[in-house]
Amino acid sequence: MDENIPLNISDFFVAGINYKKTDAETRGQFAINNDQYNIILEMAAAKNIESLFILSTCNRTEIYGFADSADDLVSLLCTQTTGTQQVFNKLAYIKNGVSAVEHLFNVGAGIDSQILGDYEIIGQLKKAVKFSMDRGFINCFMERLFNCVLQASKTIKNSTELSSGSVSVSFAAVQYIKRALVPSDTHKILVIGIGKMGSSTCKNIVDYLSGSQVTLINRTEEKAAGLAAELGMNYAPVEELTDYISSSEIILVATNASAPIVLKEHLVNKGDKLIIDLSIPYNVEPGCEELTNVTLVNVDELSKMRDDNLQKRQAEMPKAKAIIESHISVFLTWHQMRQTAPALKAVKTRLSDIYVQHFAETQVNSGKCSLNNAEGKIQRVVNDMAGKMKIKNECGCHYLEAINEFILAVAN
Repeated sequence: MDENIPLNISDFFVAGINYKKTDAETRGQFAINNDQYNIILEMAAAKNIESLFILSTCNRTEIYGFADSADDLVSLLCTQTTGTQQVFNKLAYIKNGVSAVEHLFNVGAGIDSQILGDYEIIGQLKKAVKFSMDRGFINCFMERLFNCVLQASKTIKNSTELSSGSVSVSFAAVQYIKRALVPSDTHKILVIGIGKMGSSTCKNIVDYLSGSQVTLINRTEEKAAGLAAELGMNYAPVEELTDYISSSEIILVATNASAPIVLKEHLVNKGDKLIIDLSIPYNVEPGCEELTNVTLVNVDELSKMRDDNLQKRQAEMPKAKAIIESHISVFLTWHQMRQTAPALKAVKTRLSDIYVQHFAETQVNSGKCSLNNAEGKIQRVVNDMAGKMKIKNECGCHYLEAINEFILAVAN
């Protein structure tokens, strides 16, 4: 993509589904893993869609990008989902232009999260954008927008109480465990999967469930070993997963597998189990909750927990929204300046040509205007034109006006 070509903001779309209209099972049908993400980007290039990224978390799947229509993006996304495009369109929200920009700011700030003020979403957003950027699918508009979203999120976190306390799905999971179980120093906890969600869950376990015996199992054993050493936990190879499922009383599943990895057969007659499935799609086999010895909780149920800090965080919403509005204004100003830059450059070049062709020799010889003064007058006229275009973008009218103003300025 030629980065010098101004982009029309109305061609920027977001299409997505989230927890507001879908349950976790439905969202799982539209979850995207990295392999699927990569295929979508390859297909996008073939369709001349050159800038997009996909945010797929436990409470949303969204595709952002530049296209002729949102349907172009949705059709790409749904080539890799078990859910159909027809179902997605029925449940989806679609925004474009400034509305899409505002939506991304709200998502990045945790305002649109299932748990208000969720601080994990910004890390998930960083990961999603980086994946696309590393493959050349983030243009200058989206890079600048994402950086502004990061700045707004940081300002909100540092200057408001929107994320007061620990606010995240992983924190809610650990708090659920803490409330559900009789205090004990001998809880045997198994954490399966230590990506972003799993790692955060482990750190919350250290902070709020000290004394528990925690074992980590991950597809990449070296990664499990590293985190276990950092946090003072145990780890085991994935080949021993069945044994550890049997012996653990609390199981946290934070994997990103395409099919369940905790099966009903693993749990039958294996003692009481509390299983928290943080995965989308579910990575605990359907029907496990029917076992009398199993309590199974998913992300939607976690979001319904009593939240002692919710009222306090809700009171911070006006401050957070004001910060977002300020950063959106800065971004839109940058975008408008980028759109007008070619026209302003053309005017500056044309005014320089007019001066050289019609005024330079007589003005300099008469002492009325030096070359430096002429350049200063040209720049003042261009700056004035830029100011007028910010108010009303009528390039042709301002172009003629700028030439007239310059001619008068030089002649006088």
